[in-house]
Amino acid sequence: MAANVAVIAGAGQGLSASLARLLGKEGYRVVLAARNIDKLAALTQETGAQAVETDVSDAASVARLFEAADKAGPLEIAVFNASGRTRGPIAELDPEVVKQALLVGAYGGFLVGQQAARRLAERGSGSILFTGATASLKGFSGSAGFAMPKFGLRGLAQSMARELSPKNIHVAHFIIDGQIEPPGQAADPDRPDRRLSPDAIAETYLAVHRQHRSAWSFEVELRPWVETF
Repeated sequence: MAANVAVIAGAGQGLSASLARLLGKEGYRVVLAARNIDKLAALTQETGAQAVETDVSDAASVARLFEAADKAGPLEIAVFNASGRTRGPIAELDPEVVKQALLVGAYGGFLVGQQAARRLAERGSGSILFTGATASLKGFSGSAGFAMPKFGLRGLAQSMARELSPKNIHVAHFIIDGQIEPPGQAADPDRPDRRLSPDAIAETYLAVHRQHRSAWSFEVELRPWVETF
């Protein structure tokens, strides 16, 4: 019997790498999606994950990603980590750059969520997990190009949760409120744990996936103990 599959869209060396390692250890076949899969070579070699070149803002490309995942086994978890962002004064933002940020960060979430929902509805179970940010809740000055896709992604997650929860599909949105510890960067001994550990975040994602359906979380905020809010 084939192992269950976890798709991670928007894969990189931070949170996605921690998720790939954790889910691989838990017996999942991990499929990583990124625009440039060359940067994932070391991670795929380490974890045995499969990397699929994917543009999350393109419907055909996302469809091909999930077709590749189908060949690996039955889908159980889909994680959307892709993020489009641009910052600057509203009068100076490049409309095309903002458009691309929206396509990646919000429309991409819809495309990945749609493909995952189709498969999990047929299965009758599974989780779709979306990665948000502080900007999902607060539009800061000079951050319109980041807040818009994050607000859109949160709205998508809310709508999907209300539609899919009665079908036994767990949809959850995670607000990452703080900086994630960069890979390979030593912690500041004078300010321990001031940034979020990607491994700790990954453990929370898996714990939410495993929640009993009588007490599902829709939204979880994660922040370091020193972060104000």
